[in-house]
Amino acid sequence: MSSETSRLTAEASHLTAEAPRPTVEASRPSATRRQVLAGGGAAVAAIAFTGAFSELFAGTAAARGHSGYGPLVPDPDGLLDLPKGFRYRVLSREGDRLRSGEGQVPSNCDGMAAFAGRHGHVRLVRNHENRVTAKIQVPVVEGLTYDPMGKGGCTALELDGRNNVLGERVAIAGTAVNCAGGRTPWNTWLTCEETEDRAGTNGYTKDHGFIFEVDGADPHRTGAVPLTAMGRFQHEAIAIDPKSGIVYETEDAFEKPFGLFYRFLPRKPLGGTGSLRAGGHLEAMRVPGVPDLSVVQETGARFEGVEWVPVPDPLAAETPIRFQDFGPKGITHAQKLEGCYWGGSSVYFVSSFAHSAEGSAADHYGQVWRYEPKRRRLTLVIVFGPGTDVQLPGESPDNICLAADGGLMVCEDGGGAQHVFGLTRGGEVYAMARGRQNIGTPEKPEWGEFAGVTFAPDGGTMYVNCYTPGTTFAVTGPWH
Repeated sequence: MSSETSRLTAEASHLTAEAPRPTVEASRPSATRRQVLAGGGAAVAAIAFTGAFSELFAGTAAARGHSGYGPLVPDPDGLLDLPKGFRYRVLSREGDRLRSGEGQVPSNCDGMAAFAGRHGHVRLVRNHENRVTAKIQVPVVEGLTYDPMGKGGCTALELDGRNNVLGERVAIAGTAVNCAGGRTPWNTWLTCEETEDRAGTNGYTKDHGFIFEVDGADPHRTGAVPLTAMGRFQHEAIAIDPKSGIVYETEDAFEKPFGLFYRFLPRKPLGGTGSLRAGGHLEAMRVPGVPDLSVVQETGARFEGVEWVPVPDPLAAETPIRFQDFGPKGITHAQKLEGCYWGGSSVYFVSSFAHSAEGSAADHYGQVWRYEPKRRRLTLVIVFGPGTDVQLPGESPDNICLAADGGLMVCEDGGGAQHVFGLTRGGEVYAMARGRQNIGTPEKPEWGEFAGVTFAPDGGTMYVNCYTPGTTFAVTGPWH
């Protein structure tokens, strides 16, 4: 055992042994915002966000002043409504030919990140959440394919400084249900499989449910190697502590018992591309006395003495991790654990919703949680919810990212018309984009959700995907 492994193991032992029972300190909401969003003849949508917004922006320095960019203007082309002064460019669309000649642009565009390239270029790495039923799979490419029967994976786009597409290619193939993920401090992308299907299920020839590292600049450098020590479960997103190298992971399990919140202590923290292959230790979060996070309803609720429990079998050889025996104290579950990001000295993660009818202990329309590693403290920071009808926008937050102006951008994944919402540092909520691509029928309209919102390194462009039909947009304009 290396000295680094000994250090991480000792830290894990310290955090899991004899942890004091946490106290819960619920405070009254420090901010409540309700804003009516309307425009373009669309139905008025009300959205309510409650909580201490300032806590979401630790480590950012942008001003608090602005309150959005004005009402959304209907797009005459029927794709994307934006505020006045903003414009979009379609970078890539499902079914088009990849610039590499490897095949068609795959279906189901999901999580994404933007990286700085040479000569002012921008490189996008984009997930494709393809199941076996996907219309267009990620093309099989030699040296980049994990399981030839897997239809998911990632593609990479190369853009110049004006968002002209210079190249588009396969970055990894043969994976399954690549939902979200996250970037590393060394500028690679960790793509996450949101499935637990094993070899022999749905025609797969290998087990699935892993994280894979993807280098968008040189995909063959990373290949298609599962990071097995990081666990086999229904992965959603990750965030990395830039000082310790600890990786935090969310699990979006579809059935009760729902997902867990994990941390991975790598043997070679912050070691650069390929270092996560060296393995490490996987643990799950236990909030003593709280078996289900959905029961916490009041913003400001704070739990001290959070514990981290070693996962008995990270590969889930016999039993999915969330069903495994974590001892008499059990483990803490939550429905729809989704987006995850690092800000300041804390990791933030999203629970998109909880439905008691589906097995959760209570109902909510979305939560944002903050975990402070140094204090071993978990706080419910934000509660989402529609101000009126739950079929209107304003529920089920999904992908989340820090915006160029220091606020947040949140992709909505619920019923009705779909939006990208902005949250300012001052707590104001505004609509940044609204999808117009109706994938339903006139009698039962349905819109493709947004995913993968991210910003160019210089902050001048917002990139975002429409899940169905798979479309990647570049949005420019008078960003604050």
